Amino acid sequence: MKGELRKDILRLRKGLANEEVAAKSFVVAERLFNLPEFIRAKTIMFYLDFRNEVKTGKMIEKALELGKRVVVPITDTKNIKLIPSEILDFPGDLVPGTWGILEPKPECVRPVAAGDIDLVVVPGVAFDTKGNRLGYGGGFYDRFNPTTRPDTVLVALAFELQIQPDVYPEPHDYRVHYVFTEDRVIKVDRTFRD
Repeated sequence: MKGELRKDILRLRKGLANEEVAAKSFVVAERLFNLPEFIRAKTIMFYLDFRNEVKTGKMIEKALELGKRVVVPITDTKNIKLIPSEILDFPGDLVPGTWGILEPKPECVRPVAAGDIDLVVVPGVAFDTKGNRLGYGGGFYDRFNPTTRPDTVLVALAFELQIQPDVYPEPHDYRVHYVFTEDRVIKVDRTFRD
């Protein structure tokens, strides 16, 4: 079921025109930048978009302009973990890494402790209105998110077509606090993290 849903949503998302992805990403970005938790956050971890995900490049540029400390993940496939690394220059610090996704160049790796991150922008294939997330199947964020502080805010960016009635969560799957789409902000009950 999960595999089928993942395939279906990825196919739908791939079918979005570049202009549509850009326009919807702009609306999602506006919602994120108006979130009080985002405004307060000093250190923010962004994913680097890939294959028609909500675009994060302009968000990263704006966050840097606002004086935020911006962190992006390095994918350590051998140990199945994410290594957060600070970037100072976007996109100058980056080169294609694992699966062709941008990552910091070796000379630009500046590791940041997960406990220093105030807000994590989480990617995903599909989400439900309870904050459950269907990832890409690697488990990287499900391993990483529990290493953040209990008060770290987890935010997902998605297109409305990625919101599903059920994403078949499993016990190890880690929920997010907010899901932003071009149509709405889904705020999730925070008590699950306490």
